[in-house]
Amino acid sequence: MDAELTLLEMLTRLGAAAGLALVLGIEREFRGKPAGLRSHMLVALGAAAFLLVGLEILFSTAGNGPTARIDPTRIVEGVIGGIGFLGAGSIIRSGTSVQGITTGASIWLAGAIGIAAGVGDMALATMVTLLALIIMTVLGAIERALPWHKREE
Repeated sequence: MDAELTLLEMLTRLGAAAGLALVLGIEREFRGKPAGLRSHMLVALGAAAFLLVGLEILFSTAGNGPTARIDPTRIVEGVIGGIGFLGAGSIIRSGTSVQGITTGASIWLAGAIGIAAGVGDMALATMVTLLALIIMTVLGAIERALPWHKREE
């Protein structure tokens, strides 16, 4: 990885994070879920931004001795924990019914897409987005067609 990211590289990574998360957000919008386009895009954009900040700190302190270095995986841990909290907030339990699990999972996954884009792994970010979209649409349609399926998530 280069010693510093250009503004164009940062914008590309941030744009990819938001753009790929838009795909998941559209699916949630079509289902009428409260966490849709903007929520998914903001989660991915935030995750990518946190990673870029971490990379900038890492690059700016790389030549100043071992104590100046940071561990970027700690940023990933923090992002994952924060997004997990946000996703958990979308899950609602009412009696024996639980709603929002797929939305919570898709928010969490939007964070993973943002992290992958933030570190510049566009192939991974794209593959995760495509697989998530297949799971949410194709498998969701199969699940809703099952005779014992009571309620759309």
